Amino acid sequence: MNKWVKFGLGLAVTVGCMWWTFKDTLWTEMWAALTSANWLMLLPYFVLSVAVHLCRVVRWGNLLSGLEKVPFKKLNEASAIGFMMLIILPFRLGEFARPFLIAQRSSIRRSAAMTSVVLERIVDGITMAVLLRVLVSFLPDDAPKIGAIRVAANVMFLVFSGGLSFLLLARWQHDRVIGLMLKVLNPISPRLASRAVAIVDGFVGALRQLPDGRNMASFFFFTTLYWSLNGLGMLVFASGFDCSRTANAACVPMSLTLFQGFVVLGLLIVGMMVPAAPGSAGTFQSSVMIALGVFFSLSVVNSTGVAFANALWVVQIVQQIGFGLFFLAISNTTFSDVTGNLRAGEKSEGGTA
Repeated sequence: MNKWVKFGLGLAVTVGCMWWTFKDTLWTEMWAALTSANWLMLLPYFVLSVAVHLCRVVRWGNLLSGLEKVPFKKLNEASAIGFMMLIILPFRLGEFARPFLIAQRSSIRRSAAMTSVVLERIVDGITMAVLLRVLVSFLPDDAPKIGAIRVAANVMFLVFSGGLSFLLLARWQHDRVIGLMLKVLNPISPRLASRAVAIVDGFVGALRQLPDGRNMASFFFFTTLYWSLNGLGMLVFASGFDCSRTANAACVPMSLTLFQGFVVLGLLIVGMMVPAAPGSAGTFQSSVMIALGVFFSLSVVNSTGVAFANALWVVQIVQQIGFGLFFLAISNTTFSDVTGNLRAGEKSEGGTA
């Protein structure tokens, strides 16, 4: 699909989600929630965000350790700048940022680094799909949109577990899988078939260099810690919107329990799978509000809920971009250096590891 068509479709999704987010907004109450919020809660939330970032850095290093033990400083730079690029660049070009940046700072090839990023995403997707499905089982059957939420959790699990199964199958039965891919894709497009085979070959090559048991155990430990801190962050950030003790009568109080925070987090991850504008604008807010609708009345969701969803999105975007710009400034990397190489990385990705 032409990238401009994809961009147009993503923009349409964003506009649609933004319209849905704000169509029933109680503007007076939403503004009251924003002006009455306890913004001091940004301090502990920022501390948690730093811890989340460090978990992402360390566990990526664990995955890459089968290829090379990369120093933390280089991992940290590549991660911070890469996550920023993922947010701000269109056409999913940011996906190639971390592999390019770590290839600059080590002897690891882009294709192998890209495989580590894919494996990260697969593990995260399966983890959150299972967690969301377990959490949803504790919700009443008459909860708003409970059926759609269960379907979303199941679809996310099938997508990511299917991806993992395919990679493992390609590792086990390489020639048969490649032969089947060529038979299916060649009639459609020989160029597409060649590129798909090259990508699978690159992934399979990298899978042969998985980390040792200690690093894999560390990877799963920091993955668990990473998602636990994210769920706790939802609770901490939402506590700033509990305006029950303020003098502003227009502010509708809202706070989250840890259980509710993880449900919101799970649905947010589902929503961010939907193609949209850079930064998941629109899908982020609408996913959070759907999750809040499970626990709160429409009057809460359409007032403080809207304020919470948009404030959370802005804070996360600013934090990610801030980290990226800081490490961009102190490293020997420029913005144009990264963006100028990503298109080449997108075209050449798929070489053997």
